[in-house]
Amino acid sequence: MKLTVWTYEGPPHVGAMRVATGMKGLHYVLHAPQGDTYADLLFTMIERRDHRPPVTYTTFQARDLGSDTAGLFKKACQDAYDRFKPEAIIVGASCTAELIQDDPGGLAETMGLPVPVIPLELPSYQRKENFGADETFFQIVRHLAKPMEKTARVSCNIIGPTALGFRHRDDVQEITNLLYELGIEVNVTAPMGATPTDITKMGQAHFNVLLYPETGEQTARYCERTFDQPFTKVIPIGAGATHDFIAEVRALSGSTAELDTDRLRQSWWSRSVDSTYLTGKRVFIFGDGTHVLTAARIARDEMGFEVAGLGCYNREFARPVRALAKEFGVTPLITDDYLEVERAIEELQPEMILGTQMERHIGKRLGIPCAVISAPVHVQDFPARYSPQMGFEGANVIFDTWVHPLVMGLEEHLLHMFREDFEFNDAAGPSHHGGHAPQKQGAPAPVEATPEPATTGEVIWLDLAERELKKIPFFVRGKARRNTETYATEKGLREISLDTLYEAKAHFAR
Repeated sequence: MKLTVWTYEGPPHVGAMRVATGMKGLHYVLHAPQGDTYADLLFTMIERRDHRPPVTYTTFQARDLGSDTAGLFKKACQDAYDRFKPEAIIVGASCTAELIQDDPGGLAETMGLPVPVIPLELPSYQRKENFGADETFFQIVRHLAKPMEKTARVSCNIIGPTALGFRHRDDVQEITNLLYELGIEVNVTAPMGATPTDITKMGQAHFNVLLYPETGEQTARYCERTFDQPFTKVIPIGAGATHDFIAEVRALSGSTAELDTDRLRQSWWSRSVDSTYLTGKRVFIFGDGTHVLTAARIARDEMGFEVAGLGCYNREFARPVRALAKEFGVTPLITDDYLEVERAIEELQPEMILGTQMERHIGKRLGIPCAVISAPVHVQDFPARYSPQMGFEGANVIFDTWVHPLVMGLEEHLLHMFREDFEFNDAAGPSHHGGHAPQKQGAPAPVEATPEPATTGEVIWLDLAERELKKIPFFVRGKARRNTETYATEKGLREISLDTLYEAKAHFAR
């Protein structure tokens, strides 16, 4: 175990909460000490839900450890059933309560509740949040779903979306509409939006559409073995992947329906003259395995970017991420330590970052534009508007999300170029806040602090050289910095002066 101020994934019981919160008619009884109820905030604050998660905590305290904590759990379980009357209950322990070894599953089974009680065994000190969601969903399906006669019309289940997922709500709507256009009915969408009764009917579908392998692959493989339901392997993120997904669905369903692709605007713009200034931009990609794998192909094949580095934080996806990194000719980064990610970004100096909420903070500190493509995310990544990542509309949204930081960066660069102007200097402040009001008589003029010489490795950037470097547009600044440092190293220089910067520019312009 390692202490950290920030983590990409929470403990597995948070993954179980994501499943329970996404479903209806299901209740989670969690054996946990006072304080572990912090997880409620993830849904009510970050996801901006208008109701509390369907979770009952035992919330035992230190003084309870000398008495019957098992009795506390059984009372909480009975109270939860009496109050909420759920169709099914899942029971488990938080990472702290796991140490007590009260066996919530065994305790609940002895109570004789009139609804299915599903025990969860989530090893808190070996696994993490995505595993918790995947395992919880699998156990619910294993306990409730039964073999059934297939529907008269070709139908499928959409599996994998959960609460607190990155754009899951809108992805489900986009893919549901796409399937209906292909003439395919959606039998059950689960876990998000499903009830335990819906889960019992999953066996009716002809095949499954797996949208999020992190939280649904175990269930998809179980249904394939048990109900003879094949599942889709292509994740429809990006224009190319969406077309591949459609071809895969046609092969599974026999659909020959025509699709309207006029709403796909991303592919036309990316071939236009206006997009050429983005070609070759170096990007660093980091997040969960599924979104990294799809983002890398979009970046290279649809946007014309150069993938300078990629990696993921969930080790379950290390193998496919390493294979893709080998194909792209880059070194994969498999880690859940954000400091390692920050060091990799500093070393590579990309023109743009595609990552999580943490990479957004890293990019802000380093002055590199960042677009969020993966959980974990913050409140601004749960927009009220329709904003999917999947399907044709998702391709449009991704294009906007990735291009806008680069385009707006150009505007910031122009403001920086004119920073000595009376309207644009840093001391002026925003015009709509009265930033141009005349200073009071006798007020001292703002004094600009002289920055310390910047250092990168063993080479020191002197103040004037660093100032001149900042005049270079941000989208080529990283390359200019690397080239200058390479030139200085080859010449045996320890300091980069203004003359060194110009000499390096002339050298690489030959």
